[in-house]
Amino acid sequence: MYVITGASGHTGKVAAETLLAAGKKVRVIVRNAEKAKALAARGAEVIVAELHDEAALTKAFQGAEGVFLISPPDLGATDFLNDRKKLTDGYARAVKAAKVPHAVLLSSVGSQHASGTGLILTTHAAEVALRESSVPSTFVRAAYFAENWGAAIEPAQKDGVLPSFIAASKKIPMVSALDIGRTIARVLGEGPRGVRVIELSGPVDLSPNDVAAALGRVLGRELKVAEGPLDAVVPTFTSFGMSQHIAGLFRDMYEGLANGKVAWEGRNTEAMRGTISIEETFRALTGKQ
Repeated sequence: MYVITGASGHTGKVAAETLLAAGKKVRVIVRNAEKAKALAARGAEVIVAELHDEAALTKAFQGAEGVFLISPPDLGATDFLNDRKKLTDGYARAVKAAKVPHAVLLSSVGSQHASGTGLILTTHAAEVALRESSVPSTFVRAAYFAENWGAAIEPAQKDGVLPSFIAASKKIPMVSALDIGRTIARVLGEGPRGVRVIELSGPVDLSPNDVAAALGRVLGRELKVAEGPLDAVVPTFTSFGMSQHIAGLFRDMYEGLANGKVAWEGRNTEAMRGTISIEETFRALTGKQ
């Protein structure tokens, strides 16, 4: 039996569905049972619990062959790094107390660094906590989420531009949530191999220019990339209702992408590529097949 946290989100849901389709027993942890009705209908056991509830998680992890751990976003947080450290430290204690034989963490490109990566510092802390727990762990360091570009669809349709805080010609690894979820299911099924680090990207690395071309093909119009300066990140994101704290962490992440710190470690790691193209992701997001 496998336990999936964050099963109502994009990656957790795909991981749970993939395991269920393979005939595996799955237990999902959600805050709202209503959001797991489709998984329950397919045979998943549903546990309603808060991810900060260490006692509830320890109980839910009992008897698992493997557990998938995710640190969900909280765009209004005012002390995100400390809050997430408490969460992931609790994860590490819960998997150890429940004697889980294999923990799989959704981590991020750049998680090898202890500074200079913004939001990614949370997954660095999670990796450290799991290493210190001595629980055999797999860290799936995912590239930049292809779905992040979904926010650009409206201005692209309206004004013919793709807003970007990444330099228009800079190629970076990107990956879809579908590829991530399928990889999570795969490595859970493969079982523990000590500490394993997987660097997961999509079929090819892409620049914002490449992304604009793909979205343009889906929308049937030519798009131009509108590069935004780093100093515009915080005011732009706070204008959307994001906290100043979170917006600042996004700025740090974009700076890390620009200076090359948010990149693959490439040492004692496994490189994997998914199969879902950015164009396929846009077609799913827009409903244009």
